[in-house]
Amino acid sequence: MNNSKNGKCPVMHCANTEANDSVMSWWPNALNLDILHQHDTKTNPYSGNFNYAEEFKKLDFEALKNDLKKLMTESQDWWPADWGHYGGLMIRMAWHSAGTYRTADGRGGGNTGNQRFAPLNSWPDNANLDKARRLLWPIKKKYGKKISWADLLILAGNMAYESMGFKTFGFGGGRLDIWHPEKDIYWGAEKEWLAATKNRYSNDSDRDSLENPLAAVQMGLIYVNPQGVDGNPDPLKTAKDVRNTFRRMAMTDEETVALTAGGHTVGKAHGYGDASLLGQSPESAEVESQGLGWMNPKGKGNAEDTVTSGLEGAWTAHPDKWNNDYFRILLTYEWELKKSPAGAWQWEPVNIKEEDKPIDAHIPGERRNPIMTDADMAMKLDPEFRKISDRFYKDPEYFAKVFARAWFKLTHRDLGPKSRYLGPDIPKEDLIWQDPIPAVDYKLSDSEIEVLKVKLLNCGLTKVELINTAWDSARTFRCSDYRGGANGARIRLAPQKNWEGNEPKRLKKVLDKLTELQSGLNKKVSIADLIVLGGSAAVEKAAQEAGVKIKVPFYPGRGDAALEMTDEDSFKVLEPIHDGYRNWLKNDYAVNPEKLLLDRTQLMGLTAPEMTVLIGGMRVLGTNHGDVKHGVFTDNEGILSNDFFVNITDMKYSWIPVSKNLYDIVDRKSGAKKWTATRVDLIFGSNSVLRSYAEVYAQDDNKEKFVQDFVNAWVKVMNSDRYDLNK
Repeated sequence: MNNSKNGKCPVMHCANTEANDSVMSWWPNALNLDILHQHDTKTNPYSGNFNYAEEFKKLDFEALKNDLKKLMTESQDWWPADWGHYGGLMIRMAWHSAGTYRTADGRGGGNTGNQRFAPLNSWPDNANLDKARRLLWPIKKKYGKKISWADLLILAGNMAYESMGFKTFGFGGGRLDIWHPEKDIYWGAEKEWLAATKNRYSNDSDRDSLENPLAAVQMGLIYVNPQGVDGNPDPLKTAKDVRNTFRRMAMTDEETVALTAGGHTVGKAHGYGDASLLGQSPESAEVESQGLGWMNPKGKGNAEDTVTSGLEGAWTAHPDKWNNDYFRILLTYEWELKKSPAGAWQWEPVNIKEEDKPIDAHIPGERRNPIMTDADMAMKLDPEFRKISDRFYKDPEYFAKVFARAWFKLTHRDLGPKSRYLGPDIPKEDLIWQDPIPAVDYKLSDSEIEVLKVKLLNCGLTKVELINTAWDSARTFRCSDYRGGANGARIRLAPQKNWEGNEPKRLKKVLDKLTELQSGLNKKVSIADLIVLGGSAAVEKAAQEAGVKIKVPFYPGRGDAALEMTDEDSFKVLEPIHDGYRNWLKNDYAVNPEKLLLDRTQLMGLTAPEMTVLIGGMRVLGTNHGDVKHGVFTDNEGILSNDFFVNITDMKYSWIPVSKNLYDIVDRKSGAKKWTATRVDLIFGSNSVLRSYAEVYAQDDNKEKFVQDFVNAWVKVMNSDRYDLNK
């Protein structure tokens, strides 16, 4: 405890309650397992039996929508609405909630309501969205647990559009709130907001070289800098950034133009003042700010004095109504660069007609120039974007149709398959980006499942071939955006059947055998179910061979996706380029294999103990990619024993580095090499937390616990995409 003029601190080690660096900062190279501890149940204020889907069913959805529409035009003194309508603000809130999504790892997006927490609640690009969420609070308070914050943020954007005269494509609920920051999402390595874009590009002149998995060009932005690359206007250069960042959100050029135009048809940018005078962001502000940030000390602090992006003005002549003004004004006028009152670069029209100037958002009778950002000008000056813009200008109905679908995709892309959607406004149409899977029309009794197990174990395939195929089919699942998994059996289709990580030659052999077996069945059973059941039957047999009698639970009901249901290009991002569970790396990466393992484990929704028991079990089962023997610490390969843990914790061995990712396991007395290992294998003996788990499974009295825990983790992986089971 430290002395100070205010006396001694009354709490031992009070600094531990503050946002200081972790005590583990003493050991910067230690493996940090925090990414596997996200969203611990202890942070959730609802009990374990809380079922959001059941609560959602109790919701008066039409009443909620009507309340949201009323909110749009009920301007409040503490934060007045532009033109008496909060639509633009609510649309921006919904957009920025969903717009953090990126396809590379499926992270970000509106699926968790994470805009409520740091760092997103304090990103420069999210300035004043704290006000939008606070305006929504009375509605959230009224409807309570029947609507999550995550769903409410997106629905508010939909209702904003509808209150302005636009018909949206639909809405699906089902987004579950998180209750603390997702600190372990990688948003970039920069330590300052809006740092130069060169920090994210391996080649600054190659705008496709943006670091993976990032989609935004600068720290603290959703997409691109509205003033131009690094704040330097150049619409053609900005067009490259726009195209790349939107592609990393799974958007085509047409969807990109539609979203840009549709988002800027309504609302305005705010920069009527000195941005440098704004107060701290919500996460930095003092307690009396009560979670609000960016307070403006000048003038009213809001209304006509609002400062957000620094740009100032609306894009269209009637920014509180849906129309086709955006393209008319953008394409029919010439534009010149000017500075906003806040000193930001923006484009303004030359010799614009008075009637095409929007009325000031708060001062009656005053007309202002419309503005365009550098990204807007890219829609006019980039040749490909211009073709699309011209078509939208000439065909407003087509534009509205494309925008409605693009907005739905933007706000639902990370919600997962349609089977996760809740509510009466779900579109009936199956969209290819939802990765549709046909429903099955059969049921299997317990006795039928047992017969199938016998057939699978005697069809000419080894246990390892069955286990690896089931694993490879299921491991693609990502809890970030609910894509991938064994359901659909897309491992049969391109591109998955050709992925190196799936060992195409072995995979073809297995699929041919399973197809042959399927054709001889009296009852049609999907290949997806046969793949999972085959792996589970093999695990069950391996456990029995280890002396543990156990049944591996199996739940039929998976369908087989057809080629026409599969967007081959969109599945490329799911390709595994490493798999610590099968001790495989496609290439030599700058990131250590054990860190890659943690990332994959978190995306699969597994915990550190589950990761540990799966690695140990899969090693002794001999499931390594290419049948390499690294980490197979057993003399009884193929049996589900705890030998991996017994031997990794046995001090009669020493561990000798051979190369960057290869080690010899040597008998200390004789010097004879017993086994080989990789970093992923040895981390379970070297990391203190993982070793503690390994020691549990190495104990003589925990052999059965090891098998039971392995089976539980295996079943979790196999069923991770079964939303009919997991709701």
